[in-house]
Amino acid sequence: MKKLFLLAIISTFSFQLRAQEADPKDVSSPDAILAALYDVISGPAGEQRDWDRMKSLFIAEGRLMPSFKNPQTGEVGYRDWTVQEYIDQAGASLEKNGFFEIEIARRTEQYGTIMHVFSTYESRRKADDKEPFARGINSIQLLNGGDRWYIVSVFWMGENAEFPLPQKYLEDN
Repeated sequence: MKKLFLLAIISTFSFQLRAQEADPKDVSSPDAILAALYDVISGPAGEQRDWDRMKSLFIAEGRLMPSFKNPQTGEVGYRDWTVQEYIDQAGASLEKNGFFEIEIARRTEQYGTIMHVFSTYESRRKADDKEPFARGINSIQLLNGGDRWYIVSVFWMGENAEFPLPQKYLEDN
């Protein structure tokens, strides 16, 4: 009886994996989907990004959430964007100013169909800039749907004076 009840609850609250059609090369492995994520947001000033490709990497309910600390008040906050809201609110700036984000280290944990990735990044305006203008950590949740990988969410925090990147996150595990 308990098993039947649990199954009823799970089926009531479960969602079908829904996403746009993706290029199989982009979603065949954790390495592939992370490379696609960094690639799709990166590009020189004036270059339009392939936002349909971006959407195809995420589950339909996927989220992007930058976190921050208000320097005046000290309050910690975050934004919660759907993929489309991220495109609408951040996309134009990436395209106008140029933006190249690369992964410099990665730590992963996996259990069954879920994977958590701490992906340390550096951001530049031009691909050949000597120094990044920003660094931080993307906390990325992935789901293996059996035939492909999906991004569930990207939650990130930029490095700052109060929170410099620890050495352990500058090295792969």
